[in-house]
Amino acid sequence: MRTELLTGPVDGLDEALAAVDGFDEALVAGLLRPSPAHAAGLAALADAVAGSPLSARLAQAAERTAAGAAGEDDFVALAAARTALLGSVHDALVARAEEAVGRTRTEEAAGTVADADPSVNLLAAARSWLCDLARAGWQGIDHELVGGAAPVVSAMLPELSLRRLATLLDGFAAELAASCPGASLERVPVRRWADLWSRAMLLTVPGATGTATVTQATGRLLPLGVDVQEHATAVQAQVHAVFEPTDGGPARLVRAGVSAPKPDTVVGAGLWQLLRPHMSLLAAVGEGRVMEIDAMPLTGEGDLIWDDSRARSGEPADVFTTARVALPAAVACATAPLDRHPARIAVPVLVEGYAVDTAEDDGSVAFQVAGERLAVDTARVPAAGPLTPDAVAGSGACFGLLRWDAGEFLLQPLAVERTVRKKTVAVHAGAWAGGTADKAGVRAEKAATDAVTVLRERAGRLLRK
Repeated sequence: MRTELLTGPVDGLDEALAAVDGFDEALVAGLLRPSPAHAAGLAALADAVAGSPLSARLAQAAERTAAGAAGEDDFVALAAARTALLGSVHDALVARAEEAVGRTRTEEAAGTVADADPSVNLLAAARSWLCDLARAGWQGIDHELVGGAAPVVSAMLPELSLRRLATLLDGFAAELAASCPGASLERVPVRRWADLWSRAMLLTVPGATGTATVTQATGRLLPLGVDVQEHATAVQAQVHAVFEPTDGGPARLVRAGVSAPKPDTVVGAGLWQLLRPHMSLLAAVGEGRVMEIDAMPLTGEGDLIWDDSRARSGEPADVFTTARVALPAAVACATAPLDRHPARIAVPVLVEGYAVDTAEDDGSVAFQVAGERLAVDTARVPAAGPLTPDAVAGSGACFGLLRWDAGEFLLQPLAVERTVRKKTVAVHAGAWAGGTADKAGVRAEKAATDAVTVLRERAGRLLRK
């Protein structure tokens, strides 16, 4: 891996992010009557997309917003420009990361443009609420304003085509409600709330998402690692793998995800109990086996729409053998337009032959690879497996995901090789996905079983009343 490419400057990156930051700061104070400084941020956003198809429309939107006369279409244009800028940052960073690891990418899959959504009134209601938020700004939110999302979300949830937007609005409104009143906020999550607002705004445009191109995948699936993402009320496991089609086509990098709601008392290895019943692939990951898939739906972005009836467990497969042999030749899939964001970057990579630097003050870990420093994000190591920051610090090989945060590339470990009693031992974040005999894992699973049993009994009593 050419780590020097990961630490070098990227042309235009700072300028694009500065334009995004200027707009985000304007959202903090609100767009009803922007101050001269915030009006300058709006103008800078318009300048950043000059020469693009958005140029004329955004110049008009920025001018109207600065004058306090913006309409819904102007806010949509501002959200589109911000999303386009972050999309360009995403593309530049992914190109740099894939050049560093020597990987190619498929051409962007052509999706089908969706017909006008029949629920245009609900989309308009959501857009109206988001515009009210933008006018008030994060410092101007209160419970009455935030509560305006509740009837919109309730009306959207029964509509399957609107479930994605409804979930986003529901979570966004919950975060805002927990921070009300905005005038008393000591710290505002500026980038995050602007991200959520922009994405939601674009999803209110009828036909914005389109229909993903879906093909049928038949062949071998070689798991590489599991990325576990946990929230107080939900958990998701995303398996990264190499797919080798039976028709002799090129191997591809794919993902298969499963998510489930959870009580906040279920943590650690107990999470797998919630996820296993929904995806047999987790058992194969835990056992270190290949999966044979037959006509499994696969999107153009590399996401398998998992169906247990189309998969069966195969022969044993070692993750690091897969990473050394199959990963270098695998082709990355295209990214959906609305998913082009720096926070979504996750490039699978195998790193070997490094020295480990551990900071004495905070225990942070970095790898020295070919004379360059690569920061390691051990905070992302889940508690639902045997992989620990200490295991990462004592490793000699690491498979993980290259991510980008706070202005630099980071490596999120998913599996490491380390030497224990003169033997090479692999430690995986998803080793307990299919079950475990490990004492710590068994204790955590038992605690989770007890917690879920108690909650089910309580729920049953409430339903019987």
